Amino acid sequence: MNTRDTFLSQFRGQTIGSVTAQSTTEESFQNEVLRPILKLQNDLFVASFINYIENNKVDFSSKTLEAKLAVIDNGIQKDVKFRNTMRGIVVGLFTTAEYDFYAKNTSDVNKRMMNMLTERLKSQIQLFEK
Repeated sequence: MNTRDTFLSQFRGQTIGSVTAQSTTEESFQNEVLRPILKLQNDLFVASFINYIENNKVDFSSKTLEAKLAVIDNGIQKDVKFRNTMRGIVVGLFTTAEYDFYAKNTSDVNKRMMNMLTERLKSQIQLFEK
């Protein structure tokens, strides 16, 4: 393992969630890699979403809760540029081996990553108020 991979593995911290012998490789990847990265990068995700709503001139504070949740969903599901930015914030912290796994399982990992990110942003909706 090279220096970068060692640093990233140590920097991200512990596995979040349980990984057992019955866990699928995708579940293990989610708990060992995705969750720690999402937690580590949380402040950057929040800042990025605030920037997203400002750049798109969304009057977030005047919306109902359902409309606010829809803005988060739409930003991640339908805005390709924003989604790719969020994905890059995560993928940039993969080790070489993790990237190899990601490259072979891109569709599943992206789905898990974006679902987890959406739920993370929704759970912090109060941070997006002015």
